[in-house]
Amino acid sequence: MPTHTPAPGAAAHPTVLVVDFGAQYAQLIARRVREAHVYSEIVAHNVTAAELAERAPAAIVFSGGPASVHVDGAPGIDPGVYELGVPILGICYGSQLLARDLGGQVGRSGQGEYGRTLLTRTDAPSQLLAGSAPPEPVPVWMSHFDAVTAPPAGFAVTASTAHSPAAVIEDPQRRFFGVQYHPEVAHTSGGQALLERFLHDICEIDAEWTMANVIAESVEAIRAQVGSARAICGLSGGVDSAVAAALTQRAIGSQLTCVFVDTGLMRAGEGEQVTDTFRRTQGIELIHERTAAEFFEALAGVTEPEDKRKIIGEKFVRIFERAAGGITDARFLVQGTLYPDVIESGSSTAAKIKSHHNVGGLPADMTLELVEPLRSLFKDEVRAVGAELGLPPEIVRRQPFPGPGLAVRIVGEVTPEAVATVRAADVVVRESIAQAGLDAEVWQAFAVLADIRSVGVMGDERTYARPIIVRAVTSEDAMTADWARLPHDLLETISSRIVNEVPGVNRVVYDITSKPPGTIEWE
Repeated sequence: MPTHTPAPGAAAHPTVLVVDFGAQYAQLIARRVREAHVYSEIVAHNVTAAELAERAPAAIVFSGGPASVHVDGAPGIDPGVYELGVPILGICYGSQLLARDLGGQVGRSGQGEYGRTLLTRTDAPSQLLAGSAPPEPVPVWMSHFDAVTAPPAGFAVTASTAHSPAAVIEDPQRRFFGVQYHPEVAHTSGGQALLERFLHDICEIDAEWTMANVIAESVEAIRAQVGSARAICGLSGGVDSAVAAALTQRAIGSQLTCVFVDTGLMRAGEGEQVTDTFRRTQGIELIHERTAAEFFEALAGVTEPEDKRKIIGEKFVRIFERAAGGITDARFLVQGTLYPDVIESGSSTAAKIKSHHNVGGLPADMTLELVEPLRSLFKDEVRAVGAELGLPPEIVRRQPFPGPGLAVRIVGEVTPEAVATVRAADVVVRESIAQAGLDAEVWQAFAVLADIRSVGVMGDERTYARPIIVRAVTSEDAMTADWARLPHDLLETISSRIVNEVPGVNRVVYDITSKPPGTIEWE
C-alpha cells in the first residue's frame, strides 16, 4: 500500500483532539483551534482511552451533536478518557455528556434555545470567562433542548441563560470545562477569545503552529520520504496541487517533475494557464499529457458518481505511471490531498460522503508511493501556505475545482458534447459574478448540467432541452457552506446569457441548498 508524508504538526507540536459526536460544527471547532496557532485533528467518538493516550493530546474538545444524551444509542465516550489527566472542554452536547458522565444532571429545561441567546455571569470565579462579570449579558449562539440542570461535584456554575441554569460549568482542579453554547461560531461574542483562554491559559499550549512551521516541517518530511529518488506531481489546475508542487519543489528541487494531465474535463482556458504559470513563473519541469480521448472512452456509458470518481482516479494514476516510465527513478506521486478530502472519503473520523479521486478513488495496485504534504490542512490553510511560498495570486486565490473536473458537474453520462455545454455555461457564471464585483464574496461558483429535459419556447418554437443549475456558495473551508445571496439582477443576467449563448439549454435554475445537507458539488 502507498505510504504518506507525515502530517505537518502531528508529531512536532502539541495536538488538540476534537471528538466528533456528529456535530455540524466539528470541523469548525478544529479550524478555530488552528486559528489560535494550535494544531488540531478530529477523531470519532468511539475512540478508546488507550488510543487517545497513545496520541498524548495536550487537550481534548468534545463537540456538539444532534442527539439527546438520554436516548438509546446516543454517542458516548470511553469513561477512561476522564482518567487521562488531559484538560477537556465540552461544547453543547459535549458539555451535557461531560456533566452526565461525571455525576451531574441533564434534563429538559422546559424550553430549548436556538440562535442568539443572552449569557449572564454568576458570582463564581471563572478561569474560562476572563475578567470580572460584565454589567450586561452578552450574546452567544445556542442550539439545544436538553441542558445541564445540576453540575457534577467539584464543578462551579459560572454563567447561565434564561433556560440553561448551568450554561458554563468549570472544574479547575481537574481542568474540565463545559459550555452549553457554541464559542466556535462567529455569532458568539468573545467565542474565539474563550477558546484561546482554554488553550493558552488553562492548558498552557504555546501558540506555535504557524504556516511557516508547516512549510519547514513539510519540507523536512518530504526530503526524508523521497530521499534521492525522483517524484512526479499531478497538476489538476486547482490551488491544492499547485501548492503541493511548490512545496515539494522547495524540498527536492530538480528531483520533481510535474505532469499536467489535460483530461478534456477542465474549465475554459485552464490548461494553457496552468502550463504557462508553472513553466514561466515557477521554473518547474512540466510534462503536458493531452489525454481527453482516453478519459472520454473510459467514462463512456458511466452515470454513477462514485464510478466516475474511481475511473478518473485510476486513469490519473495509470497516466502518471506511464509518464514515470520516462523519468529515471520516479517512485513517488505528489498529490494535493486535503484534510476535508480525507474526512469526506470516509476516514476513521467520519462516514463516507463521496470518494475523492485522490483518496478513495485510487487503485489498490498502484506502483507509485504517495507524497501528500497538505493532507492535514484545510483549504484556507493551503492558500496561506501558497502565499507564503510566493505563488502568484491567480493560483492562490483560484476558485476550488474538483480533481475529476467537469465530469462531476454533469449529472449523467460524460460526453464531449455535455462537457462543451457545461464549460460554456461555467464561463458565463464566473464572468458574470466577476463583472458584478462579487468574486471576493463568493467561495465557489459554477454550472451543473442536469440529466433531465424540460419543455421551453425559443423563437416561437417548442424546445425540449436540458437545464443548467447555477451553484454559488460562501464558505471558509468547504466543510460547511451557505448558498450565496446573489442579487436578482445578476441572476437574471446569468440566466439570460446562458440561454442565449449556450446551445441545448432552455432553462436555468439556482441551487439554494446549504452544506449540510447538500454537498457543494453535485456529484
